[in-house]
Amino acid sequence: MIQENFIKIYEKSFKENWDLPALTDYTKSTTFSFGEVATEIARIHLLFEACQVRRGDKIALVGKDSARWCIVYMAAVTYGAIIVPILQDFSPNDIHHIINHSESIFLFVSDRIWDSLEEDKIEEVRGVFSLSDFRCLHQRDGENIQKLMRQLDELMKEKYPSGFTAKDIHYTDLDNDKVVLLNYTSGTTGFSKGVMLTGNNLAGNVTYAKTLDLLFRGDRELCFLPLAHAYSCAFNFLVPMAVGAHVYLLGKVPSPKILLKAFEEIKPNLILTVPLILEKIYKKMILPQLSKTTMKVALNIPLLDSRIYAQICKHLVDALGGRFREVIVGGAAMNQEVTDFLYKIKFPFTIGYGMTECGPLISYDNHKDFVPGSCGQILKGIMNVRIDSDDPYNKVGEIQVRGENVMKGYYKNEEATRKVFTEDGWLKTGDLGTIDHDNRIYIRGRSKTMILSTSGQNIYPEEIESKLNNLPFVMESLVIESNSKLIALVYPDYDTVDSTGVSHEDLPIIMEQNRVELNKLLASYETISEIQLYPTEFEKTPKKSIKRYLYSNYTK
Repeated sequence: MIQENFIKIYEKSFKENWDLPALTDYTKSTTFSFGEVATEIARIHLLFEACQVRRGDKIALVGKDSARWCIVYMAAVTYGAIIVPILQDFSPNDIHHIINHSESIFLFVSDRIWDSLEEDKIEEVRGVFSLSDFRCLHQRDGENIQKLMRQLDELMKEKYPSGFTAKDIHYTDLDNDKVVLLNYTSGTTGFSKGVMLTGNNLAGNVTYAKTLDLLFRGDRELCFLPLAHAYSCAFNFLVPMAVGAHVYLLGKVPSPKILLKAFEEIKPNLILTVPLILEKIYKKMILPQLSKTTMKVALNIPLLDSRIYAQICKHLVDALGGRFREVIVGGAAMNQEVTDFLYKIKFPFTIGYGMTECGPLISYDNHKDFVPGSCGQILKGIMNVRIDSDDPYNKVGEIQVRGENVMKGYYKNEEATRKVFTEDGWLKTGDLGTIDHDNRIYIRGRSKTMILSTSGQNIYPEEIESKLNNLPFVMESLVIESNSKLIALVYPDYDTVDSTGVSHEDLPIIMEQNRVELNKLLASYETISEIQLYPTEFEKTPKKSIKRYLYSNYTK
């Protein structure tokens, strides 16, 4: 399937949507129209030209989501440079490493993060620019970037004496097979690799999303997931910019309270989220209602239960702004109880599947076709899937994919690239699962997290954690193996503990009751021998997956 040229998608969109709002910084209430975005891009292109930036040069980008973050990303790729977005949660040492490993020549960075970096550790960077106003924060010895920045207004007037207009938008001619993005992963295994994504990989995601009829010209979308992550970048930024939609960038930590206020004000037409957000809303908004005695009685009365579920669904839809066509969940596995409940009340949600190495989308179903337990059908005409198993429909094996969205490889890491592809060219996802006859994917767990029991049974800790997280006073949990036994680490839900008047000293007794109840739901080889209280929340990736490798050798 031949994709549209990635860069020309945006050349066309900026021309056609010139007067429409494109990007709004929600906390500052500042908005850039598509025309203003294109004008800022033109200024940055003039800077690149004056500094003799070449095609294929790397531009690093690190900071919280903002309109200017988006402008830099788009300016780099439409010039023919390679953008290197770096997650702002990375440590200064990791940021130094990625800048150097990627051989980035320019760095666009938030002022706060720049204060934590050291110039002498990124000596090859020619210029550093602030994401708050694009001023030059630092230039390498011998460079005259700061002087050039002062001349930008004059350079713009010289090149566009009548002002920059839609007719002046002409972006580079770059074949779709060229790398446009280096995305450094932040997986749960602790190693960061530079994923090389081409124009074709990203166009595969964008053009497929455009066929789904979920987002249209003039629509609104609220972005509250980090744009440096492939999932959010593709569907909270690249797709809206391609169709002429308006993106509001939250720019804050997305607590349920802050999110619900933003949903009410913005009323987005499409919502992208990670499971943790919906799970928190379920736990805080819905579960307390369902736990009331009168509600439990009412739900056992035929006909009345469906009316109550319809009311709950309407309440939840209204709380999320009331105008969205669908909620797409991705980035991690969702709690099965939450999935089943949302499906039962006919809430319009679906769960997709992807990975950075596919830029990111692998499978998706419209919410009307969604099957609980699955994460959608493989993208027709774009991707193929197979299970490394002698019975892919019933016997779990590694999920392997190939197709338009699959990366070129890992940057400067031939060994890792070789390891992640099979000899016949399929990408090994590292996820375990099955498929059905419609090529719908069902994930069981990660091959790296699977535990082999003493009796030879496969144990998927994520499935046990999903059940444990629904028990009283459990905020989050992690199942690990210790001395051939399974132990669950639990960080308690202290807000609920305190609001219900439970003593912290009673938590070990409550957790022991939870362990007994949990084991009733598990096979004999999966049972938990002990629950240990963990003092803090577990460290997570930006996708909100727990960094499991940090706790594999945990002992109390």
